[in-house]
Amino acid sequence: MQHLGTQKLETERLVLRKLTSDDAEAMYHKWASDPEVTEYLTWPPHGSLEVTRQLIGHWTEEYKKYDFYQWAIVPKELNAPVGTISVVDADDSVGMVHIGYCIGKAWWGKGYTTEAFGRLIRFFFEDVGLNRIETKHDTRNPGSGRVMEKCGLLYEGTTRQSDRNNQGICDSALYGIVRRDYYK
Repeated sequence: MQHLGTQKLETERLVLRKLTSDDAEAMYHKWASDPEVTEYLTWPPHGSLEVTRQLIGHWTEEYKKYDFYQWAIVPKELNAPVGTISVVDADDSVGMVHIGYCIGKAWWGKGYTTEAFGRLIRFFFEDVGLNRIETKHDTRNPGSGRVMEKCGLLYEGTTRQSDRNNQGICDSALYGIVRRDYYK
């Protein structure tokens, strides 16, 4: 495994890239301040544009690290970010990353999250050399599970009352894909 940091990646419809200070207004207005978008996330809606600016400033420093992965999801036709996808946890001892994502509700149902996640799977297995990619969702948010399934992750089980998000303590459905299954 060789960490490469947040690299610019592309798909047919998307550019996945680092966020910059120029993205703060788009991030704040398109998804970070929306309580419906953040309903099942672990961070609250941003209360001001300044909160978003500070977070992007923090990420700008983190981008200097090779084990930091945080992408803006940018549809090529818009040339502006509509969401983010990132590594929210990692365990180098087993070659694993845990992916989290969020996208503005105006772009729900367009396949952007699935397309972005699929591209990260390829990047992490083929370029970084990981062994496992996993993610989870609140069982009350089945749309997130559909993204995981479309990307080839397998449902591995539900743990009861094992996680916390903006709804409080919740049941969590875990999905994963391992290197040998990716290459089959």
